[in-house]
Amino acid sequence: MSAGSLIIAGLGPGNPDMVTPEVQAALDVATDIVGYIPYVERVAARPGLTLHPTDNRVELERAQHAIEMALSGKHVVVVSSGDPGVFAMAAAVFEAVDEGPADWRNLDIRVLPGITAMLAASAAAGAPLGHDFCAINLSDNLKPWDLIERRLRLAAEGDFAMAFYNPRSKSRPEGFEKTVAILQEACGDARPVIFARAVSTPDQTIRVVPLDQVTPDMADMRTMVIVGSSRTRIITRDGDPYIYTPRSVPK
Repeated sequence: MSAGSLIIAGLGPGNPDMVTPEVQAALDVATDIVGYIPYVERVAARPGLTLHPTDNRVELERAQHAIEMALSGKHVVVVSSGDPGVFAMAAAVFEAVDEGPADWRNLDIRVLPGITAMLAASAAAGAPLGHDFCAINLSDNLKPWDLIERRLRLAAEGDFAMAFYNPRSKSRPEGFEKTVAILQEACGDARPVIFARAVSTPDQTIRVVPLDQVTPDMADMRTMVIVGSSRTRIITRDGDPYIYTPRSVPK
């Protein structure tokens, strides 16, 4: 059987309107959908489509399964929330290709971008990522905590705005507790911190708290946390404030 195709697609942060037309077109012609259980559940079932939901801790095995199905002639879409290239499945698929048999490298693979939670949260608050920023995954499942801590301190020293993925889970709440303590010590100011929970969904909440008043219980795994730089500004108004970081820095 001739080789099929493999697409790695981002479903956006949650609102169906944020799924790009390019991604929707790929879903419409797919024979198989592969991904983490809650993301696969976002794809509507239809005749001729097989759904393959799997647990979140089997990313490499999921990628290998998708590649094998594509090589057998199927048209496979691996789905991620947000953008598949941001702490998601695109890297896992290419890692599987890199470590797999030589013929895997000839498979037709495309990555279709999506709106990641970081950008959706920033837009909901204004433009806090309007100048230089960095994104850090606070989960230590795939990297040591001392590396996360080093990057946090360097980002604070460089005065970057910061976007945090996977800030705080029930099984490892201490990571965000350490993060808050590190930033309060390293930054030493009241720069705004945005807690965007369930961004783009009907359950969305946006909360803005000065850094020196942040407590670890303000975030969970559905929360995107954005920490402003020292130059991030708040525009007060009737209703929710606008938050932005100026694009220029005085020379």
